[in-house]
Amino acid sequence: MLKILVFCLSIICFYSCDKNESEDLNNVSVERYIELLKEGKYESLKLPEFTSKDIPELLKSRNDNLMIMNFPINGISSLSLTECKLGMYVLWTIESIRSVAINSESLIGRFPSQNPILALRNSAELDLVYDDESQETAAKAYFDWWEENKDKEFDEFKNIDPLIETEYWWH
Repeated sequence: MLKILVFCLSIICFYSCDKNESEDLNNVSVERYIELLKEGKYESLKLPEFTSKDIPELLKSRNDNLMIMNFPINGISSLSLTECKLGMYVLWTIESIRSVAINSESLIGRFPSQNPILALRNSAELDLVYDDESQETAAKAYFDWWEENKDKEFDEFKNIDPLIETEYWWH
């Protein structure tokens, strides 16, 4: 019995001392978050706890088309998403900030929807959209939403869906 206990404690110690866990990903800066996503080294299973103060820095990467392959995904989704454009993922991260702020019914943890993918809003069936045009439209919508409201308190405009005037919504 003692051998089993020592073995279990050794395993726990080994995993808790893992070098990836040495960086506190809950308190990671936006700059480091983007860097880790680009390098495929973001190891957390959840999105960082960013706030509205982080949105301007996140928006700088909104048009980045680099395909990333290691990022947190919403565990309830049945879609097996193995890659995503960095810019789209960053927009989804911004939506997470907004969703947390309004306590959205769509929130699962800090995930604002099932996936960092857009879908057509008025489609009779679920129609997911992966093209460059949808990212450009979403990037512009989020940028304009921020620029038109950045001088206000976030509470004054957090309820405005940046995608409301587009044909898209988050899946």
